[in-house]
Parts: sequence; C-alpha cells; structure tokens
Amino acid sequence: MSDVTQDTSVPRPDGVWTRLRRRKMAMFGLVLVLLIVGAALAAPWIAPYDPFEQHFDGLTLFGEPLPPGPDYLLGTDLLGRDLLSRLLYGARTSLIIGVVANGIALVIGTVVGLTAGFFQGWIGAVLMRFTDLMMAFPALLLAICLAAIFHPSLWIVAFVIAMVNWVQTARVIYTETRSLTERDFIAAQRTLGASTARILFKHILPHLVPMIIVWGTLGISTTVLLEATLSYLGVGVQPPTPSWGNIIFENQTYFQAAPWLVFIPGAAILLLALAFNLVGDALRDVLDPTQRGND
Repeated sequence: MSDVTQDTSVPRPDGVWTRLRRRKMAMFGLVLVLLIVGAALAAPWIAPYDPFEQHFDGLTLFGEPLPPGPDYLLGTDLLGRDLLSRLLYGARTSLIIGVVANGIALVIGTVVGLTAGFFQGWIGAVLMRFTDLMMAFPALLLAICLAAIFHPSLWIVAFVIAMVNWVQTARVIYTETRSLTERDFIAAQRTLGASTARILFKHILPHLVPMIIVWGTLGISTTVLLEATLSYLGVGVQPPTPSWGNIIFENQTYFQAAPWLVFIPGAAILLLALAFNLVGDALRDVLDPTQRGND
C-alpha cells in the first residue's frame, strides 16, 4: 500500500554524505575538485604574473621558452608568458564552460526527456526521434561544425557544447520517466484527480533528481574534455584568452623542445576529468537504491 501513496527510493541527503565519506576514491576526487576550483577562483590573487604579459626575460637567447625554474615555476610559453599564471586563469575558463555548458545540456535534456516520457504518444515520438537524429551525428564533428558557423568565444563554445551533449541526458531521463509513470503511486495520483503539474513536479521530478545530479557531475568532465579538444583544434576559446586546450594548441610546435608546455596542461585536464568521474561514479552508486546495504 505504501507504494501506492509514495515512493521511498529518494535517498536522504545526510545518508548520501555518510555513505560518500566511506569511499576513499570519492573523497580523493572531491578533494581534487575543491583544489582545482579553489585555485581557479583565487587565480587573481595567487597567480604570480599577468597571464597576458609577455616577459622580456621569458625566453632564452635563442627565442625558446624557459624551463621551470625559480622565476617561472612551470616555465614560460612560446611568447614568454608565465605558464603557471595561464594555467590558473585557464582553469577558470575551462570550469566556466564545463559548468555552464553542462548546466544548459542538463536543462534541455531533462525537459525533453521528461516531456517525452510523461506524455508519450505523438509528442514523445517526435521528441525522441529528434533526439535519435541528434545522436546519429558524431558529437565532435557536430561541435566543430557549429563552432565554425558561429564566431568562437567563451559563451559560444559553451552553447555549442551544450547543443551536442543534451541528447544522452534526454534519453536516460526519458527511460526513467516512462518507468515512473507506470508505477502504482502515479496511477493513484491520477485516480485522485491530481493535476499534470502536480504529478510532474511533486512525484516524478524528485525521483529524477539523483540521476540528474549524477549525470551533471559526470558530464562536467566530458564537457571539459570536449572544450579542450575544440580549443586544441582551433575552434574553441580563442587566444589570448587562456584555456587548457588552447594552451596545448599554442605550444604544440615546441612539443620536443619544451615538453612541459604540453604535458602540464594535459595533466591538468586529466586530473580534472578523473576527479569529476570519481565523484560521479561514487554518487551513482550511493544514490542507486539497489546498492543500499552494500557499503
């Protein structure tokens, strides 16, 4: 009878945090995320130099970048700019795009999936066929085409990435919504005369929140990697605005002479993606009601 009136599969926040703290890898990922976000927010205060400043002593006598040393902790780039300062400010760019683009993708995917899964019929068929059509295009190729049409900038890149990343969320939300609409407690609400808005926002959407949180966490790493790829290909955030992807793009010609210019930003991208994936994987297990009691 309890399944008719309510569903208890939504975990309590305090229980989620308790279970999350038991997972060492999740805590490691969370610490990495906090460190990277903290460094990005504090970039104006902890960056040793202006990220756009070209230093007269930032190149060797042969015009090559300086290796890491006491004056420039991570060395300089091909224009004599401090690499550490550009990495710190580049983290802000990559994180802004990751959060904004992923947030837009989550909203679009949730609205499309929720609408298609709840109403079904011709509305659901049209929305999901459009979703399938978008999924048929390779995400990177579609992003490159969209970025080439619009003049690349920070916000345009975020919008482009959102336009290619919402389809996975829509498909997952659609499947879960269809499953929920067939549950007894939803049928009971309809029998009692509950409005469509009440069923959607009071009884279905709360059950989708854990899934949205997980996809939102995992999606940030995917978004950051896609931004880095677009910037590396020259259709992402345009120089001199620093992002981790275009730092690699700008300095790839010095891959052999100054490998730190490629390895260090590449390692930063890897660490950020790893951190969000560790946290997202842990949240997926913690918020999954079928996994309760296994910790």
